[in-house]
Amino acid sequence: MNKDVKEPIRKKWIWIGLVLITIGNVPWYFSDSMVEPYIFGFPLWGFIILLFSIILSAYLSWICLTQWKIVEDEEEANK
Repeated sequence: MNKDVKEPIRKKWIWIGLVLITIGNVPWYFSDSMVEPYIFGFPLWGFIILLFSIILSAYLSWICLTQWKIVEDEEEANK
């Protein structure tokens, strides 16, 4: 196995980041008062969830682009 091969599933810090972002994206921790403040017609909790969704997408994209190099990539290049 090549030492350049990277599999993010083996890195604990990636899973910790994923869990924290996912917890932030779930609205169970919002209080009832979060329903009332509206920004451009949307409740504040909606903007918080949208923000965490964008962060999650960026985080997963960054992981795929920088932290993931698997054997199949090398096999495809050799063909």
